[in-house]
Amino acid sequence: MASAGQDWTDEELDRIVADYFDMLGEEVSGIPFNKAAHNRALRHHIDRSKSSVEFKHRNISAVLVELGLPRIRGYFPAENYQGAIIASVDRFLSRNPTALHPEKIAQGFAESQGLFVGTAPPLLPIAPRRADMERLVRKFDPVERDFRNRKLGRDGEAMVFNFERQRLQQIDRPDLARKVTWISEEQGDGAGFDILSFDATGKERLIEVKTTVGTDITPFYVTRNELSVAAERPDAFRLCRVFDFAEHPRMFELVPPLEKFVHLSPLSYKASFS
Repeated sequence: MASAGQDWTDEELDRIVADYFDMLGEEVSGIPFNKAAHNRALRHHIDRSKSSVEFKHRNISAVLVELGLPRIRGYFPAENYQGAIIASVDRFLSRNPTALHPEKIAQGFAESQGLFVGTAPPLLPIAPRRADMERLVRKFDPVERDFRNRKLGRDGEAMVFNFERQRLQQIDRPDLARKVTWISEEQGDGAGFDILSFDATGKERLIEVKTTVGTDITPFYVTRNELSVAAERPDAFRLCRVFDFAEHPRMFELVPPLEKFVHLSPLSYKASFS
């Protein structure tokens, strides 16, 4: 057993990380659970105090935010964690890759909920990550994971499509609600936006939807085509960021120029011979 003041061992960390994901799975599934009971059960196996266990759960929350994954509500992220917890999360996700897709655990829970609209997070200076966290994020890249998750993207678009139709119905514009078009579904990708909608006056809204199970600050890809449409139609283009999709779907809108709200970094280059 470990004594107070000593670093957590790999065995202790693996136990608490597994316990955290057990609780998270229950929360995403809408199954009630008792945090205090989990804490007590965990302390039967590790010699740590109640507050120490709670703080370590908050450390895990901080790591999951970096990975674009949901965290347990009530365990607010605490970032001053030991490097060994990063390795423990790595081991767990490597053995349990389904944990990277909590939207599958939800089994339609998010899609059945209303969409809550709020404000975008503030744009902060880019802060470098510690090296071990940077390696973990590259291994389980949330930007690439969301980008390749076609079902998540489609489900997010469906939510915004229905939201736009309902919004126009509520402001007594059923004529416009009938004209809302899911462009990416009917015509395929390539238009530079996903949904054609309207404001109350009938002015077009060209909506590009970006969906994640992570938090509002989880990064995402923006394509060259989307940036072109944003530059050509700044009056109409809207980037809708849907986040926390597996549990409590929320959204905020970004209007051009997007550089006012997000840092844009080139990630790839075209290679040619002439």
